[in-house]
Amino acid sequence: METISLPYWVFILMVAFSAIMVLDRILLPSMRWYLKRRVNRVINEINTRLDIAIRPIQFTRREVLIDQLVFDEKVIDAIKLYADEHKMPHAIAQGKARKYASEIIPAFNAYIYFRIGYWLAKKLARLVYRVRVGFYDKGKIKEIDSNSSVVFVMNHRSNMDYILVSFLVAEKTTLSYAVGEWARIWPLQTLIKSMGAFFVRRNSGNALYRKVLERYVNMSTRAGVCQAIFSRRRFNPRWRIT
Repeated sequence: METISLPYWVFILMVAFSAIMVLDRILLPSMRWYLKRRVNRVINEINTRLDIAIRPIQFTRREVLIDQLVFDEKVIDAIKLYADEHKMPHAIAQGKARKYASEIIPAFNAYIYFRIGYWLAKKLARLVYRVRVGFYDKGKIKEIDSNSSVVFVMNHRSNMDYILVSFLVAEKTTLSYAVGEWARIWPLQTLIKSMGAFFVRRNSGNALYRKVLERYVNMSTRAGVCQAIFSRRRFNPRWRIT
C-alpha cells in the first residue's frame, strides 16, 4: 500500500471545501425550509386576526416587482422621453429607471414586521407616550370592500409618528408609507424596508424618477396595500387611481 502525503494547506483547503459543500447542499436548504415554514405559520396566524389581510403583492419577490415596474407602459414612455431629452442610449435610461425602482420598492417581511418591528414600536411608543385609543369603528372597517385600498391620512409632527401609528394599527393591518432620506442609513434602511416602507427623494425634480415613484404607488395601491400619509397641513384628498 502506497502512502500519499499532502501539504497541510492543501488538506485544510479540502476540508474547507467539503464543509462548504455540506453547508450548501444539506444544511442551508434545510434551514431555509424551516425558516420559510415558520414564517408561513406566523403569516397565517396573523392574517386570521387582521381586519385587513396582508396582500399577495407584499409576498411577491422584489425582483419581480422591480421588473413589473420598469416595464410598466407609462414608465417605458418616460424612459424613452428621458433618453431623447438627455441624448443617451435607451439602455442607460432604462438602467436608471431600474435603479430608482430598486431604491423605492420595499422588501416587506411579515415576520420582521410583527415579531420585531411591532415589538420595538410598542416599547418605544409606551416609553415616550401614554397611549390611549379613544374610538375605533371595527364594523366600518369590516364593511370596506376587500379589493379596496385603505389610506390613512394623519398629522405629522415628528419621526415618532411612524413608530406610533405602526404600533396603533398593527393589530388591524399593515401600513406602507414613504420615508425620506433620513432613513437611508445602514442598518436602519434594511429594517425600514422590511417594514414595508418605501424611500422617497422629496425634492427630486427628475421626471423619470417621479414617474417611477408615481407608478409604484399606483401599483401598490391598486393591489390593496394600505397606505399611510403624514401631512403638516390640513387638506381634503381626492383619490383617483389610473
